[in-house]
This record gives sequence, structure tokens and C-alpha cells, in this order.
Amino acid sequence: MRDILPALSRWYAAKSPFGLATVVAVGRSAPRDPGAAMAVGPDDEVVGSVSGGCVEGAVFELAQEVVDSGAARLETFGYSDEDAFAVGLTCGGEITLLVRRVTPDEDPSFGALAESVAAGRPATVATVTDGPAPRGASLTVWPEGVAGSLGSTGLDVAVTADARGELALGATGLRHYGPNGERREDSVTVFLHSFAPPPRMLVFGAIDYAAAVARIGDFLGYRVTVCDARPVFATPKRFPAGVEVVVDWPQRFLRGTTTDARTVICVLTHDLKFDVPLLEEALRRPAAYIGAMGSRRTHDDRMKRLTDAGLSRHELSRLRSPVGLDLGARTPEEVAVSVAAEIVALRWGGSGTPLTATGGAIHPPKPR
Repeated sequence: MRDILPALSRWYAAKSPFGLATVVAVGRSAPRDPGAAMAVGPDDEVVGSVSGGCVEGAVFELAQEVVDSGAARLETFGYSDEDAFAVGLTCGGEITLLVRRVTPDEDPSFGALAESVAAGRPATVATVTDGPAPRGASLTVWPEGVAGSLGSTGLDVAVTADARGELALGATGLRHYGPNGERREDSVTVFLHSFAPPPRMLVFGAIDYAAAVARIGDFLGYRVTVCDARPVFATPKRFPAGVEVVVDWPQRFLRGTTTDARTVICVLTHDLKFDVPLLEEALRRPAAYIGAMGSRRTHDDRMKRLTDAGLSRHELSRLRSPVGLDLGARTPEEVAVSVAAEIVALRWGGSGTPLTATGGAIHPPKPR
């Protein structure tokens, strides 16, 4: 839903009711994950997607009905071998959608949620999907406060505690409670949709490849920072708008910044006096991906120096070097695609093998 929030904010500010369809559960080879959203606003304007095109027509009509009636709906779409012309997912997957009407009167905290997400502040939205509680009722939770209600004080308290626990990880999914928040009951189903700040991509070395990697990192939703000690290269005009450019020694900058389990670090310095001290620091701190550019010869020299610096075999095993997947890339843009492909494959457990050479589900359940 993050991508469509600008349009939703515009409708909300104009007090125009809109129907919001959100994927709350998936099965088998579903094309979108929980949290994917589609909305139908004034003049039948549509933003977002819940299936990549398979069921959007039916969801459009469903959202219109929900806007007219005000009653939230829970609908499941799958694939029927018995009726090839039925609305469903031709991929064989299954998605369950919660469709609800959003207006300032019915959801007074939606505007504050949109502002938080736009500013990169964490928030979690809890919405009742099923059970003896008002379907579509929502509660927005921030580290410093709460707005809205799910229909009972006990349920609000229990869900708020769980939502705050999910904020740091940005986890999204269904939770089950009793009518008053009882932990051992499961009559009320609540969808927790967490909006963590965008993950960071740290690119070291302000060379031509860095501009391409920064551009594709921004496209993938990362908050990108480029760092280089040479001010003649580390200038904002060489990089996409919105990319932070820092002039500093790479290892000093990394030592003074924060990384977490979602952070991506790309070392493109091509200079041992920069990248060896930098990698010493990087390989000893949390990060989802640490990649370094260079030839096989450069890699072997770098690994020897890092070993001599005292890094363990486990620490060295985290290094993706030479960086990227084998795509035959030549240009900076092609190399950026190669690096991005490796980051995505590592994130979701992909093999990098052409799909024509594999079998089974294209979208297996994501690792937890």
C-alpha cells in the first residue's frame, strides 16, 4: 500500500470516499504478498494491484459496492478447474482480500498514518477481518501513541502490544484473539500491516557504477546513501534526486551510522586503502547484503588482507564478491541490474537460475 498512499492521501484530504482492497492472506503460488493493495476512488480512478491483473476487474466492482454500502467485505479468489471462465488466479494461487470504505469520519487516523509513512516513521495498522468484532474497524499504532479502536478495550490493548512488537521488523500478517483480546482464543481475526521505515542501501565509491546502483536501489524502495572521501566525485548532481551524498572516509562514515538486518552495503571503491578497512567494519555489523566490486585477482588479494586483519571464516562468508549475478553485464546500468538481482535473490532465497530451467511454484512461501 505504500506506493499508492499519495493518491489515497489526496482522496482523503478531499473527503472523497474510496474503497480499499488489501491482501490479508495468500495460498500456494499467489502473485502478491499480504499488504498489497488496490483502491477505487472518485470518478472510478484505480490505483494499485492485488493480483497482477487476474482479479482486478472483480475487485473494482467489489470496491464500488463497498463504497456504496459502507459494509466491509472479506473475499477469497482462487482457481477453479471446473470453471475456466470463473474469476480467479490462473497461476493456481489463492488470495484473501479485505475490502473496506475509507473516509475521514470512518477512519480518522488514516491521514496521520499516511503522513507517518511518507516521513519514514514506523506505524502499524490493525484491521478486523473476521469474527465477533466490527469488520473493517481499524487501530493505528505508533511507538508513541495509538488512534482508533477495534471495538473493545481489551482487544485494543492486546493488539496494540503485538503491533508495537512488529514495528521494528515491519512484519505483516493475521493474528487471532478472543473478543476482549484473550490470547488463548481465536474467534477474532485481525490483520496487522506494519510500515517500517524503508531499508537502507549504502553505496561506497562515487564512480559511474555507483550512480546506476543508487538509481536501481531507489527504484527498489531503499533509502540510498552514497559515500566517498573524494569531494570532486561525491557531488549530488552526479546522482539521482533523493539520494544522500556524503563526503567522508568510508570506514569512518560506516562506523558512525546505523545498520540493521535489512541494510544493503555495496562497496564499489576499487581501492584497497578504502575497501579493506571498510569491509572490516561492514562484515562485523548487521546487514542483509554486503557486496564488493572487483576482479577475481582483486577479490583474492582483498580476502587475504581481510584474513590477515583477523576476520573469521564466518564473517568472510558474508561477503558477496565479485558483486552481482553472472548476467554478462558490461555497462554500469547492466552491472546495477546484476547487483540488484543478487540482492533480490538473497532476500527471497532465489537461486538466480532461469525459470525455464526450474520446476515447482514460481512464488513459494517467503522465508520467515
